[in-house]
Amino acid sequence: MSTKNYLIPTKKYKFMLSSIHSVYRVINSTFELKDLVARLCRLFCQIFNADYGMILLLDPLKKYAALRCVSSRKHRYLVDKKERITDRTEKGILQRLSSVRKAGLLGIPLISEDIIGIVVLKRNGGNHHFIASDQELLTTLSEQAIIGIKNLQLYEEQQKIILGGIKSLVILLDTRLPHEYTHSPYFCRLVTSIGHCMHLDAKQIESLKFASLLHDAGKVDIPIEILTKTSKLTTKEYNIIKRHPLKGAQILRPLQILKPVIPIIMHHHEKYNGTGYPSRLKKGQIPQGARIMAVADAFEAMVYGRPYRERVSIPAAIKEIKKKNGTQFDPRVVEAFMKVVKNISKKIYLKTGKKKRYNKPV
Repeated sequence: MSTKNYLIPTKKYKFMLSSIHSVYRVINSTFELKDLVARLCRLFCQIFNADYGMILLLDPLKKYAALRCVSSRKHRYLVDKKERITDRTEKGILQRLSSVRKAGLLGIPLISEDIIGIVVLKRNGGNHHFIASDQELLTTLSEQAIIGIKNLQLYEEQQKIILGGIKSLVILLDTRLPHEYTHSPYFCRLVTSIGHCMHLDAKQIESLKFASLLHDAGKVDIPIEILTKTSKLTTKEYNIIKRHPLKGAQILRPLQILKPVIPIIMHHHEKYNGTGYPSRLKKGQIPQGARIMAVADAFEAMVYGRPYRERVSIPAAIKEIKKKNGTQFDPRVVEAFMKVVKNISKKIYLKTGKKKRYNKPV
């Protein structure tokens, strides 16, 4: 028997293994469900040479698309909101709970105990029909994709629970701290925007978000008369204040999920030139997240004011940040801060309608 008879099966086998490996790599390269769905949709179009591809994830009631990604040769878009399922093809696949292969159309339901979504591929033109092997391969790849999708859905639910617990803890802490010491709703956005500008990955951004909510947790142990004091602090009182980063780290350390956040909280009062506290770290010794937090925290303290400090205008606060560039603050962080602060400021003006609050000291 000639080797020619084995050529097509061998090529097909290699192609299947390559496709499975490609899906596996995509699944293990992201922690974001939206990103995973978008990349899988594009990959399926490439593997099957489809002109159009769609992955739709359902809400629990299966009447709405909770997440939809569409890819084609011309465009790609992601819809991250509930919308009613209206397309006949989509409804047909959902009602039959089975694969659909008809000429240039191929659809596979995503089933994990119950149906969680569908994959639809289309080819234009009458001579480019899907065949049985295409259906078999898409079914295999979809089973692999389901595992990744379900894992990230569970991960997102876990993150919502954790974030809800952190927000509850923040509310509890805020009831203890004077209003002048609590941060604005925009502080977290400013911190994470700087992180995005510096091209931090998703995990680092997540740690920054949690740290921005909890970095003053240690102040719960400071006597209220010190926190509300408007005159100059004594040396003893200032030393008590300086202990709050270590106290915050001590409070949060038992929470294993917050382990990456601890260094940011512990060192967000360090200075780039090594004169900060509690460890007098300098330059690269200071965790990157803490260097970001230092700039955002100083900016907020100036524009919102503190019991011991009057508010200043945004331009004045920016000028002060520039002045301490390279001494108190990391130049790379200041550079990123300068890129994002104007947009953040504009959003604050629009959302609060309190532009005067920042124009002059109160």
